[in-house]
Amino acid sequence: MKEFLDNAVPMIRDNAWLQAAAILVVTLVAAKLVDFVITRFVSVWAKRSHTDLDDRLLTILHRPVFVSVVLIGLWLALVRLPYDARILATSTKVLKTIAVLLWAVFASHAVEILLNALGRLEGRVSLIEARTVALFNNVAKVILIGGAVYFLLLSWGINVGGWLVSAGVLGLVLGLAAKDTLSNLFAGLFILADAPYKEGDFINLDTGERGQVTKIGLRSTRLLTRDDIEVTVPNSVIANAKIINETGGPGEHERLRVRAGAAYGSDIAHVRRVLEGVAADNPDILDDPEPRVRLRGLGDSSLDFELLGWVKEPVLRGRALDALYEAVYNRFREENIEIPYPKRDVYLHRAE
Repeated sequence: MKEFLDNAVPMIRDNAWLQAAAILVVTLVAAKLVDFVITRFVSVWAKRSHTDLDDRLLTILHRPVFVSVVLIGLWLALVRLPYDARILATSTKVLKTIAVLLWAVFASHAVEILLNALGRLEGRVSLIEARTVALFNNVAKVILIGGAVYFLLLSWGINVGGWLVSAGVLGLVLGLAAKDTLSNLFAGLFILADAPYKEGDFINLDTGERGQVTKIGLRSTRLLTRDDIEVTVPNSVIANAKIINETGGPGEHERLRVRAGAAYGSDIAHVRRVLEGVAADNPDILDDPEPRVRLRGLGDSSLDFELLGWVKEPVLRGRALDALYEAVYNRFREENIEIPYPKRDVYLHRAE
């Protein structure tokens, strides 16, 4: 064994290719060792924590670490080889490019994992919530892509200053040419951040449209009306409009108002019981909050009652109102409660 080492060491010292091969072997062993430490020892320590955040980060970390160690070994091996300086420089740039892309992808996945974890911590991080995770994730990816492009340009020795000046001039020209598009874009970002509504909500616009939000894009918001007609509203318009969100507030419950008139002389307590019974018999009307009946006024020809009841979600509004009005009419007939209508007496005078 000693004789083999005595012969091998001078041979490796005098042969650049053998030196490069030895560096690659040592590098692969080191990469495997680092990967083993991360996947075995560090992972065991991470599993003892109360969150799976560190486990998920370690899952995506060991691959870029392993490849980075291998890339370093390749560069050290290339330095030993008798290549032309231009070939070595190009090879170095390629290795740097691989490293930049590798860590950019890792950073993108890591940011997404961190944002999702912060979004689940409701009430702890006021700025990052479940509804704003997508916004911050997109912004982070844009920043990471810009940083990756910057370092790639540096790796290839390209003048970054000239590119930045050209990009600034081009951005100014595009901004002036597409100011409406940019207005919609920024309005979409503000809508996602402020969240006056979210996908699935029923909203009313001051222009009269009412529908369910099916998609919030960076340029426009799409509503599906009860007539199954899709309405696309530019974000710059909807951001400056008055919006009534029927699904907003502490819950999605919506109160319905059913107006009913009873003739003068009717028993008010009896009318109340009949209307309350109508609400109790309707399966769409919730028991909590409890339905109630109010006498709203003394009309020209009727006692004006109003039945108030809550439905679970706005989509049930039309069906519930239809059933309630039909039930009120039928029960009034059964209970002999007269539904008055305006009457006019006409007197004719004969001319003498």
